[in-house]
Amino acid sequence: MRCLLIYDIQNDRIRNKVADLCQDYGLDRIQYSSFWGKLSRNHQEELLLKISKKVGKHPCKVLLLPVCVSDWEQRLELVIEEKEG
Repeated sequence: MRCLLIYDIQNDRIRNKVADLCQDYGLDRIQYSSFWGKLSRNHQEELLLKISKKVGKHPCKVLLLPVCVSDWEQRLELVIEEKEG
């Protein structure tokens, strides 16, 4: 199942560890605190449990949304790359 995982975590160290976890699960970073990829329901729950353990009692908000392919294909996107030099 394709899913979008987004988070708001204030602590830099924890935020970086959560990003590493997302990448360990094969998710692709699409923005600084947003990841996209395929995860089974079991892996989604497992990942959220691991994130919860990393975060502990620090303030955070993590949202994992299942997204069907047709909805993802209808997304609108604006990307402006930073110019070099």
